[in-house]
Amino acid sequence: MPTDIFARIEHSRTADEVVLQIEMLVLEGILRVADRLPGERELAKQFDVSRPILREALKVLEGRGLLTTQHGGGTFVADVIGQVFTRPVMELIARHQKATHDYLEYRREMEGITAEFAARRATEADRALLNRIITAMKNAHLKDDFEEEAALDVEFHNAIGECAHNLILLHTLRSCYRLLSEGVFFNRAMVYNLPGAREQLLAQHVAIYEAVVAGNPDAGRRAAQAHIDFVTKAMTDAERSGDWERVSKLRLRQRLPDLAMLGTRKSKPTEAAE
Repeated sequence: MPTDIFARIEHSRTADEVVLQIEMLVLEGILRVADRLPGERELAKQFDVSRPILREALKVLEGRGLLTTQHGGGTFVADVIGQVFTRPVMELIARHQKATHDYLEYRREMEGITAEFAARRATEADRALLNRIITAMKNAHLKDDFEEEAALDVEFHNAIGECAHNLILLHTLRSCYRLLSEGVFFNRAMVYNLPGAREQLLAQHVAIYEAVVAGNPDAGRRAAQAHIDFVTKAMTDAERSGDWERVSKLRLRQRLPDLAMLGTRKSKPTEAAE
């Protein structure tokens, strides 16, 4: 992780100032889950505070559940995003089909707003990051690497959320993407394996990217919502296709014995005409 994201404490060098800066880095999505902080000596130097003050700040942040310390292994950003949906709620959602529809309905509206905000607010650095992600997506597509494509899919949407510069949108959407990554709603491989789906998904991501980079809010919203509309239809088609295949296999399994018997049955001799 880059070590130049921590700024020197300019005024009162207290633990509270260090706590506030690290909290904002987490809240703004700069520090992510499992990111490792620099060592104590280096971090104290960057903040320009004493090591006792730094230790006090880290202890406060750990008490608030934002950081976790591994004995002899360093200090890491805690799994704070997972707290938006607790494990019992995630399991409850996974057991009910209606939740998938509601999830996509919610994402359609939120993705539209997010892309619109991103087109209005993206900075030069934001656009540079999006360009790197889109380039990586195209390369993964050419390599036919589903795992990399799927990971970059989530990373792309996370980046659009960052470009929107709205903290609430950023963290609620990250929590939604986490549920998607963990397969709570549906198996993304089914959608990717539909004929032509990978090409269409890439084109949709490129359309969102181009709208944001061009600073076109309306096009951004339309592109993002069209993307979710496609995912919704593709998911339904994949489920129907999978169900048809399941039913066909069951029919075949059930009828094979009868068909085998028909194949071995001897034909009756033709009776002579009277």
